[in-house]
Amino acid sequence: MSTTTSNPLGGNSNDAIKLFDGAIITRAARDAFGKLNPRQLMRNPVIFVTEMVAILTTILGVRDLFVHIPGNPASFALAIAAWLWLTVLFATFAEAVAEGRGRARAESLRRSRTEMTAKHLPNPEDPAIWRQRPASDLRRGDVVLVETNDLIPLDGEIIQGIASVNESAITGESAPVIREAGGDRSAVTGGTQVVSDFLVVRVTADPGQTFIDRMIRLVEGAERRKTPNEIALDILLAGLTIVFLFAVTTLVGFGHYSNTLLPVPILAALLVTLIPTTIGGLLSAIGIAGMDRLIRFNVIATSGRAVEAAGDVDTLLLDKTGTITFGNRMAAGLYPVPGIDERRLAEAAVMASLGDDTPEGRSIHAFVADRHGIRPFTPNDAVTVPFSANTRLSGLDADGRAWRKGAVESVLRMIGETNPPAAFNAAVDRIARAGGTPLAVTEDGSLLGVVELKDVVKPGIRERFAQLRQMGIRTVMVTGDNRVTAAAIAGEAGVDDFIAEATPQDKLGYIRSAQAEGRMVAMCGDGTNDAPALAQADVGVAMQTGTQAAREAANMVDLDSDPTKLIEVVEIGKQLLITRGSLTTFSIANDISKYFAILPAIFVATYPGLGVLNIMHLSTPQSAIMSAVIFNAVVIVALVPLALRGVKFRPVSATQLLRRNLLVYGLGGLVVPFVGIKAIDLLLTALHIFA
Repeated sequence: MSTTTSNPLGGNSNDAIKLFDGAIITRAARDAFGKLNPRQLMRNPVIFVTEMVAILTTILGVRDLFVHIPGNPASFALAIAAWLWLTVLFATFAEAVAEGRGRARAESLRRSRTEMTAKHLPNPEDPAIWRQRPASDLRRGDVVLVETNDLIPLDGEIIQGIASVNESAITGESAPVIREAGGDRSAVTGGTQVVSDFLVVRVTADPGQTFIDRMIRLVEGAERRKTPNEIALDILLAGLTIVFLFAVTTLVGFGHYSNTLLPVPILAALLVTLIPTTIGGLLSAIGIAGMDRLIRFNVIATSGRAVEAAGDVDTLLLDKTGTITFGNRMAAGLYPVPGIDERRLAEAAVMASLGDDTPEGRSIHAFVADRHGIRPFTPNDAVTVPFSANTRLSGLDADGRAWRKGAVESVLRMIGETNPPAAFNAAVDRIARAGGTPLAVTEDGSLLGVVELKDVVKPGIRERFAQLRQMGIRTVMVTGDNRVTAAAIAGEAGVDDFIAEATPQDKLGYIRSAQAEGRMVAMCGDGTNDAPALAQADVGVAMQTGTQAAREAANMVDLDSDPTKLIEVVEIGKQLLITRGSLTTFSIANDISKYFAILPAIFVATYPGLGVLNIMHLSTPQSAIMSAVIFNAVVIVALVPLALRGVKFRPVSATQLLRRNLLVYGLGGLVVPFVGIKAIDLLLTALHIFA
């Protein structure tokens, strides 16, 4: 049975699904027409008004084909109508492209599922007796046996066994992971493959309700709801639309007063170019693309609401172990007693660690090899003493000699040492105060010195926290360690605060207290004890390797189970907000150029003095109006790539961000339309259209 090692979600590769894939574009072009249904467009007031105006202009243009009205050429009205329809189509096309990218990822997930059978256990206590059943017949609570090379049929909880599981079909990570009964790594996902040993799994999801099924629905955006900020922006856009609608309709009375003919197609052109069609056409695509960017980082969000909440986060709770530190205490120093050189202590530590297969024991081998070039070897007649939680010792006996290493109290008790050297005691105290773990080392009953184990802070994590601080985000480390150890790690990592000896109630209480102060809180976790805090946090990121309770409580799931990715989640959320704000600024700013294009064109015949406003020197009134309408339509398509990719995020202060936004998108919104409208006018003139 073969399994794919490619990541169905695209992993961290931004090229997994191209920005403009041919198949996606083809389907989006079809879907764009389907989205012209007024019932669908009513959700977007700006584009809905544009469509209504396009319908009215089309009707009047068709009328003018058969009924000649002086000053109302049918060709001009129909040309205006055609570009208004293109404006609406370009807006629906942008949304369809964003949705198409989500569907493409969902199809990849569907291909990762296969119809499979399962080894159902009528009696969970007897794994030797099982019956073959289709996975689709299984129900929540059923127990199945999954052996080497078998696919896990549905999401479940391991109740017996330990095995290596290939989760590449879900996470894209080719290295198998260990799953075992009990603890926080007992959850398994349907569609993953056992590559060693066996597992007895209790099914926790009915067919069609598995993790992959939920991901497919989420990726397709079926459950995407508008966020409070997006609703507020909708209200703003609707308000601007109403204001400009009122302003344009009042021009009818002004035209009548000044004996100026104002044909409906011209008023329609003015209205559509003034209302914020650019951001109105791209708003939905921006939200969908925000979820898509998270998916490229292998993070599934339950809705666009969760993505945007990440952008507003100002407090991050991060577990120390595995997030800030590597997760296993590692050798970091050797401190021999007086009269013993460091190399001899290093050799003894290596020999004493040959029976210690824990990550800490292996780290001693790596540290000594790197520092002294000493490689571990096992003599032929050696007898290893494996590390035991009861004795808290490990060691080796060979050639009549004995090496031991372990907890200081255990080693001193073993050799009967009641008065160790002062240098030894000083090293032990110094290591403990710094939050490390001292291990005593002996050779033939003689004390040689101390090995320091410590939580090693991940490289670059301090700099990343400094970046978050620049963004106004407070970082809080959560750990079960005592306050002394927690303070040492917190100082080295550069977090703003820490919670030591943390219980589930402590985490929950901290989050509620921060939220009561008006803060937006994000947290990551993987255990059942994290579930209350994950549910309470504004952004809760559960690890895919975590328990079912944690995954159900969170509003995001990280398929790579990398807690540090919470930082990227926040950056993506902020990128979504920045993109929306930047394009809104651009959309509102580019109205100014249209005043200089259309208003002189409408009233210059009656008020020749308004010709001074024609600073672009547009050739004719008809060309000026048409150039503004065409630019208003094509700019939506031109900005689709930016809406999908997002404005580049930089960790700067809000003041710097506002200054950059106004400079790039505010000033750009002023300048680009002048250039674009003038270029279109020159093209229309060269083609002798409305010249």
